[in-house]
Amino acid sequence: MKFIPSQLMFFLQNSGARRNLRALLRFIAILTVMVVAYSVLFHYIMAAEGREHSWVTGFYWTLTVMSTLGFGDITFHSDLGRIFSIVVLFSGVVFLLILLPFTFIQFFYAPWLEAQSRARAPRELPAEIRGHVLLTTVDPVSLSLIEKLRRFNTPYAVLVEDLQRALELSDADITVVLGERDNPDTYQRLRVHRAALVVANGRDEDNTNIVYTVRELTPEVPIISTADSPDSLDILKLAGSNHVLQLADMLGRALARRAVGGDAQANIIGRFDQLVIAEASVHGTPLVGMSLRESRIRENLGVSVVGVWDRGAFRLPDADTRINETTVLVLAGSEQQLARYDEHMCIYNPQDAFAIILGGGRVGRAASRGFDERGLAHVIVERDSAEQREGHSYITGSAADIDTLRRAGIEQASTIIVTTQNDDTNIYLTIYCRRLRPDVHIISRATLERNISTLHRAGADLVMSYASLGSNAILNFLQKNRVMMLAEGLDIIRVSVPASLRGTTLRESGIRQRSGCSVVAISSNGVMLANPDPSTALDAGMELLLIGTVDSERTFFEEFG
Repeated sequence: MKFIPSQLMFFLQNSGARRNLRALLRFIAILTVMVVAYSVLFHYIMAAEGREHSWVTGFYWTLTVMSTLGFGDITFHSDLGRIFSIVVLFSGVVFLLILLPFTFIQFFYAPWLEAQSRARAPRELPAEIRGHVLLTTVDPVSLSLIEKLRRFNTPYAVLVEDLQRALELSDADITVVLGERDNPDTYQRLRVHRAALVVANGRDEDNTNIVYTVRELTPEVPIISTADSPDSLDILKLAGSNHVLQLADMLGRALARRAVGGDAQANIIGRFDQLVIAEASVHGTPLVGMSLRESRIRENLGVSVVGVWDRGAFRLPDADTRINETTVLVLAGSEQQLARYDEHMCIYNPQDAFAIILGGGRVGRAASRGFDERGLAHVIVERDSAEQREGHSYITGSAADIDTLRRAGIEQASTIIVTTQNDDTNIYLTIYCRRLRPDVHIISRATLERNISTLHRAGADLVMSYASLGSNAILNFLQKNRVMMLAEGLDIIRVSVPASLRGTTLRESGIRQRSGCSVVAISSNGVMLANPDPSTALDAGMELLLIGTVDSERTFFEEFG
């Protein structure tokens, strides 16, 4: 019933539908005249045979004959009457059984179904909506972002040009709006002037058109766009984009930061005001073999260990957590504290550390630049010479060929990074490398989130998703750096202290026990306190930095509001 008004509006506003409706009415009018004429002739022929019937009987006989029901209770006795019956019968077959159904379907039923479809894929948002996020392209990044927006109860809408695609997304419970991306009227109907953010994440040329169109309509709304080519950065900014993301470069550098080996210094992966989050490999340092209590990292260097990676598995640490050769520490502290950590660890720089990058595309080259900054020796394996660029060290050949991998130095590698944009290829190469080197550290890229678990089962120690990295970067822009992705499915988020926890201490809150999240730091009056004491009282105006999985974050909001 809720679609009927929109369907009626479709008929009233669409000129094609109005023409179809007029054609259907004309056909019904002709059919009505034919039934009336046959009923009148019925009376004259019956009178010629000496019989009288009512007008209702005339209509009754005409309709039963035209519809081929033919009850036989009223029949003609003369040849004229029988010839008349044959004419009525054949005209009924043509008009009632053939033309009427097709005419009804073409001129009424099909437009009616189209009106229903258009009602499910509206062309505008409600006039009262505000603070919403507009997504202009449907891709893995936007689908991942939608899930995160739902978690934070942020309204959104996806602009789709194709009706069938819009219906598919609507059936998947995604809010869609039908319209043309290059039409200013579309963005007026999307209430763009009241939007919290516009995301242009398609091709660079399309993004430029979208950004320029939106910016002409409103100078205030924030616009974030993605760029495949470095040459598009300035163009997109000139068009009006507030921020431009090079996701391939971001992903490549993020993969390089996770490599085992090289220097033992901390690699900064995010900031929350004065608090800096970093990761540091302990490979080749005296910390190997110690527990966190024995290492005295916090007492001697001032930084707090808020998480531990080991072979792709993350766990929240305690004093008895053992540090292994493959352990990567997640550290939290100020810039000065991390600088002190680096000064203490910079003398430990294993010379045998070596990485292999499988795939020489944009992500692979970005990972290579990240290794250059770390001073870690590496090589790129790339089959296509057209993908090879100056400034990088290449081994030409297939990554699935054992001889190519041996030439690349797989026996000496401490880390292998799989960077192709095809998840099936990444799974294949991960399995192959894991069989060749059971002890090597393997980091893989995933394009689609659904393949992350498969890559872990294939042998990857760590998987980073292109979609999640992009969606987190956009969400951080929207929420001003309130979320940071440590790894796929593992985040650090900043939330205000819920009303249900105010007046309690950190120990009394039971956050870790009830939600699975752990408090990394507490922000109060602009001061960030890392690894706070359990007796710290929680109050209004404070913010919590929580580390946890997507499920534990959801549980936190469900438990504490």
